Amino acid sequence: MQSKKEVKKLLAESFRELVKKKPIEKITIKEITDGAGVIRVTFYNHFQDKYELLEWIVREETVSPVRMLLKNDMEQQALIFMFNSVLHNRDFYAHAVRLEGQNSFEQILRSCFCEMVTEYLQENLSRGKRRYEWLTPGRIGEFYGQALAFIMMTWIRSGMQETPEHMAEMYTYITSHSLTDIVKEP
Repeated sequence: MQSKKEVKKLLAESFRELVKKKPIEKITIKEITDGAGVIRVTFYNHFQDKYELLEWIVREETVSPVRMLLKNDMEQQALIFMFNSVLHNRDFYAHAVRLEGQNSFEQILRSCFCEMVTEYLQENLSRGKRRYEWLTPGRIGEFYGQALAFIMMTWIRSGMQETPEHMAEMYTYITSHSLTDIVKEP
């Protein structure tokens, strides 16, 4: 008997292959389960719908693996890993990025990244009195997570020409400099 994680991986692999052939909106649960060699009920034992499966793939490939890097203050390496992860599955993400509307890929990416950054901040921000009380881990996480999602989406849409290292450096530069610093730089 297969473990829950093994079944999820089979479903994810089937979905990943289908996404390369047709738009996500047109993929059926039956196609996913047929490709995974499981029955339809099995899919619903693990996921609500194909959008939850897509989110699981993003979390498994891009977000979960970097948690240990973040815990060890290796933010730059975490960013590089995330960009490499997307690049490694280039064909899948190049098609997934086209998903728009209510369950858009961009929304899924933003949600995953905001949650990851917020979690990191909650674990690492000092608990003392803050200069700006309204600047909560959630609000800061939302800002940095959205910025990361924007940069990732733009990179994917433009064909992933820049290296993951360059993209990580770009994100770090933009998020660590003020507009004034950027404008004044030669």
